[in-house]
Amino acid sequence: MTAAPSGTPGATRICPHCRETILESASVCPACRHKLRFSEPGTAASAPVSVPLRVEGSFRNPDSGAWEYAMVLTIRNERGEEIARKLVGVGAMQPDEERTFALSVEMQAASTGNKRSRPY
Repeated sequence: MTAAPSGTPGATRICPHCRETILESASVCPACRHKLRFSEPGTAASAPVSVPLRVEGSFRNPDSGAWEYAMVLTIRNERGEEIARKLVGVGAMQPDEERTFALSVEMQAASTGNKRSRPY
């Protein structure tokens, strides 16, 4: 994954609470949900977030033995090239245990350094 220069759309920083890489423009960390800064009303950082993709699914251990799982998230660009791949979590499930996994993509207009927010 390429890092954008500071102050440009896509620029990243490290959350001081959970140490995850997040967008520089974030006022709330999407990983740990801690507030990072207070935004002025009407700025792009405080605008409602669009969620164009949300997928949730559950599965149960199908037999009498233990099963292991690994949750992997892959992001590809328009040419199908992999730009990010993360192992999100691993674990084991005993008979009759169930796990639910959810994926969501949150989007908002990028702040370009001016005080005006872009309409959605």
